[in-house]
Amino acid sequence: MVYKFRLLSDEVNNFKREITIDASATFQDLKNAICDSTGYDKNQLCSFFICDDNWEKEKEITLEDMGADSSEDFWLMEDTVLEDMIEDEGQKLLFVFDYLTERAFFMEMAEYVPGRNLKDPVCSLSLGQAPVQILDMDLDELDAKTDAKAAANAAALSVDDFDDDEAFADDQYDLEDLDSAGFDEMKF
Repeated sequence: MVYKFRLLSDEVNNFKREITIDASATFQDLKNAICDSTGYDKNQLCSFFICDDNWEKEKEITLEDMGADSSEDFWLMEDTVLEDMIEDEGQKLLFVFDYLTERAFFMEMAEYVPGRNLKDPVCSLSLGQAPVQILDMDLDELDAKTDAKAAANAAALSVDDFDDDEAFADDQYDLEDLDSAGFDEMKF
């Protein structure tokens, strides 16, 4: 069976790759095909995440053993076969190619073709330039960008977004009426 994965970037609008690969290949084979199609260094730390339909991470497949808690399930790219983790067309994945900033490609298993085999992965579609693999910025600049993004997200959520008669509105409680002795007896 052959899988066709579609890759998109939220950083570069016209970037698109399609990788066609045998279902019996490993995630390391897929990573190498992605790196070949983007010009990325294959030795950089990266991971795949199997996601649900809302892009929530469920399972991580890593390039190297990161010393994860032994009670957690653990998958290495070189040992994990695609068909063991990919169940259906439409399966969503993330390929985190820049670990420091968690920059990733959004991936989807767009199509599978039963009854065919493919010796080596192929980049069957290449549009646009890939985003740079590792951002060349100092940590202060990275912190400033992260802080600016957090501030923008906080500003988008204003007090006007809540009803005046919310259950926890300040004007519904008189702080003088609260019995502080009751708090002392509570066990947390």
